[in-house]
Amino acid sequence: MTQLDHQVHYVGPEITGSRIFKLIAFLYGISAYLVFFVTVLYAIGFVTGLVVPKTIDTGTDTPTVEAVIINLLLMTLFAVQHSVMARQQFKAWWTQFVPKPVERSTYVLFASLSLLLLFWQWRPLPAVIWNVENPDLAVTLVTLSFAGWVLVFTSTYLINHFELFGLHQVTNHLIGKETPPPRFKTPLLYNFVRHPIYLGFIIAFWAAPTMTAGHLLFAAVTTLYIFVGIALEEHDLVALFGDEYRQYKQRVSMLIPWRRSL
Repeated sequence: MTQLDHQVHYVGPEITGSRIFKLIAFLYGISAYLVFFVTVLYAIGFVTGLVVPKTIDTGTDTPTVEAVIINLLLMTLFAVQHSVMARQQFKAWWTQFVPKPVERSTYVLFASLSLLLLFWQWRPLPAVIWNVENPDLAVTLVTLSFAGWVLVFTSTYLINHFELFGLHQVTNHLIGKETPPPRFKTPLLYNFVRHPIYLGFIIAFWAAPTMTAGHLLFAAVTTLYIFVGIALEEHDLVALFGDEYRQYKQRVSMLIPWRRSL
């Protein structure tokens, strides 16, 4: 055992198994979920420009180059946090310090906080790229954007929404129930595309009757990140499920239901 090993303080079962820790972990998981829920609701308003006080097209007036740099840094921060903390190697290291029952809740909380920072510090780029003047078409695009958000939420519930956002883990820990090992399943929408959650985000971000330069930057960078995220996620899924996931990739398209290659 190295000197470094002596300096690392592992979180042992004598701590995580205590009643008080179970209760604290459960309350922590609930709190992290509530922060996530508020963040997602704000994200809908932020992108669509409805209800919330600060949207993608409002905020501090900033020179164009400075605004682009700040926005790219904010999106990069979220992308790095979101991708690195989701990797199995990071989880193996991270759970030496963060108890495993709250690992997912902590991930969800950090992702929510990085998004809230993005909403707060986002700099608008108001130049209009396109503007749909036909009211019927404009309403159709807004409806399509909301349909994308509905697709996101629906897809999370199909694969266990509460496990995805950490509530399942802290609840099982509270009642002393073992969390079952991950099982590969493809319910409903997952038989048409492998990543309906990401497809919903792409629809929600791009279906805009008025597309400003700031909105375009946000949609383009997040779409690029989605493709990077898919590559990383599918690498982990192949490592976890092997040939079962490889066959699924051959059978079901990535994002576009009528094309097998995407």
